[in-house]
Amino acid sequence: MSLYTSRSVTCLRLRSTRCAEFKRGVPTMVKRTTTPTRIPDRLSYLWLAIAAALYLFTGGQWVIPLAAWLAPLFLLRFVRTQRPLPGLLLAWLVRFAVAAIFVLQGSQFPPGTPPGYYALVLLFSLVAILPYLADRLITPRLQGFVATLVFPLAFTMIEFLVSFGLAGTLNSIAYTQYGDLPLMQLVSVTGIWGIIFLITWFAAVVNWAWERGFAWPNVRGGGLLYAAVLAVVLLGGGARLALFPPQATLVRVAGLSPSQAAVAALKKQLPQETGSLLLSGKATQADRALARSAFTTLDDDLLARSQQEARAGAKIVVWPEASPVSASILQEDEPALIQRAGALAREADIYLDMALGVFLPDVGKGPFLKDEAVLLDPTGHVVWTYEIAHLVPGGQGLYVQGDGKVPLVESPYGRLAGVICYDLDYPGTMRQAGQAGADLLLGPSDDWQGFDPSHAQKATFRAIENGFSLVRETSQGLSIAVDYEGRVLSASDYFTTDHQVMVAYVPMHGVRTIYATIGDLFAWLCIIGLVALTGLAIIQSRKRRSAAAAVPLPESQPTR
Repeated sequence: MSLYTSRSVTCLRLRSTRCAEFKRGVPTMVKRTTTPTRIPDRLSYLWLAIAAALYLFTGGQWVIPLAAWLAPLFLLRFVRTQRPLPGLLLAWLVRFAVAAIFVLQGSQFPPGTPPGYYALVLLFSLVAILPYLADRLITPRLQGFVATLVFPLAFTMIEFLVSFGLAGTLNSIAYTQYGDLPLMQLVSVTGIWGIIFLITWFAAVVNWAWERGFAWPNVRGGGLLYAAVLAVVLLGGGARLALFPPQATLVRVAGLSPSQAAVAALKKQLPQETGSLLLSGKATQADRALARSAFTTLDDDLLARSQQEARAGAKIVVWPEASPVSASILQEDEPALIQRAGALAREADIYLDMALGVFLPDVGKGPFLKDEAVLLDPTGHVVWTYEIAHLVPGGQGLYVQGDGKVPLVESPYGRLAGVICYDLDYPGTMRQAGQAGADLLLGPSDDWQGFDPSHAQKATFRAIENGFSLVRETSQGLSIAVDYEGRVLSASDYFTTDHQVMVAYVPMHGVRTIYATIGDLFAWLCIIGLVALTGLAIIQSRKRRSAAAAVPLPESQPTR
């Protein structure tokens, strides 16, 4: 064997980046290091700029579905072409800047949120970089197409773990795909975790092909595999929509918010400072008497208009969640209001889901308010009293927190279940309704202008996941009714209409879904998969180091 051949075999075994130098006879040595490989790219900072621009359209009020597929792709390319620490630091700065812009839009926190909660933006942006860190550390140590799974597995795992926290799934990248009904059907099997995985796997696969120069012979297998998976998902979702649309009998449901005239009268009667005193537990008896009179104006308006909707044919009437512009009551006055509402439900033969803000007697310390929904049946009896389980940032200490047990009742119009607003951002809570076979979920809500209409649109995913139709009546936001496949049956926006009524004809029967049965199994499999790949990367890395140490390097000879 010639010296040149011997050196070529040694290079093949070492898989070293210094092979070319060794062949030329240049003195060299094997550098044993655990630093992840860096891919040189002169356009690296261009990819960072493109990623930053695209991320602006993945949340807040500016959402372009395609941007959610491309932004991680370019940011991943940038991180892989930089040294780990500076690359990840710049990636974090991009995510932090974009999150700060979303906050300035008012799309993250409701007005009046204590300033301390804005520090969460810093935390969330740091967490958002963890999948890129995992990719940077693990992927270079793996061989073959399996390495493309690290990034999507890590991304899905992080979003899943974050969903148990203060924000739930509120900032999930999956929600950017609202409106793509064939793709959205995937959540009936995997939950939103399947969509997250597909989006981020696309980023990893394209980067894998990029590193191979997009040479078709080198990337054909992996590219076709991803394309086949995506095609199966889209074809399956399209088939579900085309072949299995809702066939059940429909029931007329009305959602209504207080009229603009009633809201104006409330604001005139109730000074803002009196409302603040009620929320802080410092209201005097005179303040409470003033509030009683103002609240009565709004409550009377809702009762009268509920009766109108019943006369028009509605069998279920839903009020919006408690807010400064919807139904409120002092705790000592609540029994009388429920008695009046019960008489209305009995006379009109309707189910009335009456969402209320109940101000508790001043006790010197919080909580000072109950955010609840009271469902009355056609006999006038209370079927359930449900208190919100997941509070918006800033609500802790002010509101009574419910136990999170989703109520359900049999009715002539299917199995009815109920939650309130922010509960819809927690798939684990909502899966209770899916497991119980709910047909229709009532979700009185309240948003704010910076959160409109995205928050209501996100709730659509819960309906598809669990196989129930959803009526989400909202004050200060988008009211929406959807069937269990995500089709919009009716919608009305608080800020663009004076007539605060939404009427929808909703299927009386839902369907059983795989997700409601198996829950977050896909997310847990992603966690297991990432742990397995981490172990594989460690094993492969050790084998390569052992092989390198076992191969003696011949002495280099000077070139002539």
